[in-house]
Amino acid sequence: MTASAHPAATHHLPVFITAPGDTDVLMVGTAWFLLLATLMVGILFFRLHTLPERIAHRGHKLQFEIVAVLGLISLFTHQHIFWIAGLLLALIDLPDFSGSLGRIAGSVEKIAGIEPGEGAAKVPTDIFVAPPEHEAAAEPPPAPETVAEVKRGDGAAQTPKRPELVPAGTRS
Repeated sequence: MTASAHPAATHHLPVFITAPGDTDVLMVGTAWFLLLATLMVGILFFRLHTLPERIAHRGHKLQFEIVAVLGLISLFTHQHIFWIAGLLLALIDLPDFSGSLGRIAGSVEKIAGIEPGEGAAKVPTDIFVAPPEHEAAAEPPPAPETVAEVKRGDGAAQTPKRPELVPAGTRS
């Protein structure tokens, strides 16, 4: 039996129609195009999505981790406000107080007579440990009842000084 074309069919077929058993070149080309287009759009999406993080990293910002977390939250929740917040935070320069606070700490250590940078090394490690039992059982000294009972270092009692009351009509 011979296969003959239908009398209503055209004798000339377009290029995209292949003969039975041949490879459909148009379908293979379209599949490669869709694969590459999907890959390129995905790369563009992720590059755009990580823009705030790259800006913060390039500028050595203090808030880099916060921007990165906002980007991840935006990626997984599809809430664009997190991406916008991360972008705004990446573009803003927050002041760095660590330099000023470090200089203040160094000055205070110098005033205290400690070499700068050694103040944290001299903190005792057992300051938060409970006192031994023989110290815990001792009773604290009684609190002074009045200011007059508080003694100075030389042993003399200190008397409180009160301002003199002057009648209102005799003020000068």
